[in-house]
Amino acid sequence: MTARPGKVAIFEQFAADGITKMFGNPGTVEQGFLDVVDRLPGFEYVLALQETVAIAMADGYARATAGPALVQLHTGVGLGNGIGMLYQAKRGHSPLVVIAGEAGVRYDAMDSQMASDLVAMARPVTKHATRVTHPGSLLRVLRRAVKIAMTEPRGPVFVALPMDVLDADTTEPAVPSTIPSRAVVPVPAELDRAVEALLGAERPVVLMGDGVSVSGAQAELTAVAEQLDAPVWGVDNSELNMDAAHPLYRGQIGHMFGANSARAVADADAVLIVGTYVFPEVFPLLDSPFRADARIVHVDLDDYEIAKNFPVDVALVADPKPTLAALSERLTAAGRTPGRTEVRWEPTEPQRDAPLMELFAAELARQAPADLVVFDEALTASPSLLKHLPPRVPGNYFLTRGGSLGIGIPGAIGAKMARPEAEVVGFTGDGGSMYTIQALWTAARHDLAARFVICNNHRYGLLDLNIEQYWGERGIEHHDFPSSFDLSRPEIGFVELAKSLGVDAVRVEKASQVEDAVRRMLNHNGPFLVDLLTG
Repeated sequence: MTARPGKVAIFEQFAADGITKMFGNPGTVEQGFLDVVDRLPGFEYVLALQETVAIAMADGYARATAGPALVQLHTGVGLGNGIGMLYQAKRGHSPLVVIAGEAGVRYDAMDSQMASDLVAMARPVTKHATRVTHPGSLLRVLRRAVKIAMTEPRGPVFVALPMDVLDADTTEPAVPSTIPSRAVVPVPAELDRAVEALLGAERPVVLMGDGVSVSGAQAELTAVAEQLDAPVWGVDNSELNMDAAHPLYRGQIGHMFGANSARAVADADAVLIVGTYVFPEVFPLLDSPFRADARIVHVDLDDYEIAKNFPVDVALVADPKPTLAALSERLTAAGRTPGRTEVRWEPTEPQRDAPLMELFAAELARQAPADLVVFDEALTASPSLLKHLPPRVPGNYFLTRGGSLGIGIPGAIGAKMARPEAEVVGFTGDGGSMYTIQALWTAARHDLAARFVICNNHRYGLLDLNIEQYWGERGIEHHDFPSSFDLSRPEIGFVELAKSLGVDAVRVEKASQVEDAVRRMLNHNGPFLVDLLTG
């Protein structure tokens, strides 16, 4: 292989892996390889105005493509800005390849301006973090990063790229990264144990998560649930893992309080857990929520999460799709007829006095095309949204995950870049939007016809609900919510703010404005924002 500078070779490697976009925010120590970007045919630099936005857009892009997304951050300060959104990507298993520049290996002893241990900073919020220290291993390390990011359980990977390493020549060949297959099925004896644990249950329950969608196991999960006649709860469930209109689907189990999970499984004498960890609450129960005599089967490719907190009877480190298919075959042999449920969903007409969010969602369902993609960070407004737009098609619904506010707008931008032919609408709250509102500028710069809806209740509404539970658990008398939850003073002018960033917008304050606002949003030639008054 002909010698060429590492700053050129890295883009050959990205091209070999089919990576044609880099989300980022530029900086001085990255200027060498950023100077190469504009001369690359077919490669696009997606400019964000802050690193959190870059990671969030890449997260949405990775989720919508089910492939790796490349992010460039500006050394330690940029990585610091993005830490919160990287945490979200880690908890949500997004396959991000995150790179950041450094002044150079030669300066390690100087403790100079902007010097920091990037690997140590990144390690807690990534699946793997490393640093390239020699040009002869530059592309090898990048291939390893892609492999680790894309191998289940997927997750973000960080690579520090010192400037002097990138300036030096390398003769490494750029070849596609190897992604190992983990499409594994347990040996027959273990499958038999799992079926034995599930058969005979009078009150079985299925708990599912995003490992189902990564595996493409939605149909297999549904078949097994129907054979068991078991209600299905979403746990770490932010994508379409089961048709939300299916009569066995019970919705999300919740992510705040362990008591909610306990209620879902309290009466179950058998529990099948697939593609998720248990449980994802902020305040989990320390005691097991399962019945003492419940038989528990856990299927996942993330062996760390199986029996991490509570023992299980059958632990299968395996790919959900072929494993569920094998379980279904055994259940059929045992006399459990495979399901043939025909799922139908008919939209309902909201009441005239329904909340404005519900009216808007119903109107969007009426006007939107069949390929509508929803990126949901509506939070407290999400139940009204899903009442009229239940997730039904794999790849057309993405829910916020991980706890970092601000994914709604940039996540929708990333999804629109991944699915340019689809209608993409991102929902967020007024509080969440202000973490990443500058992402609107990127949508305008790249002329992306993504749509954004800010559910504006003038406060951090989720905190109201959570503190009410806090008061109730501690016998504290209900009183005024903390003033720090209030976002009404001063009023945020979202229409004016959006227009200042190059995005047309409209405010919706009453029901009579909904129909026209939805029409304007969907027909607008470019990005468009709706400031929807929900409180």
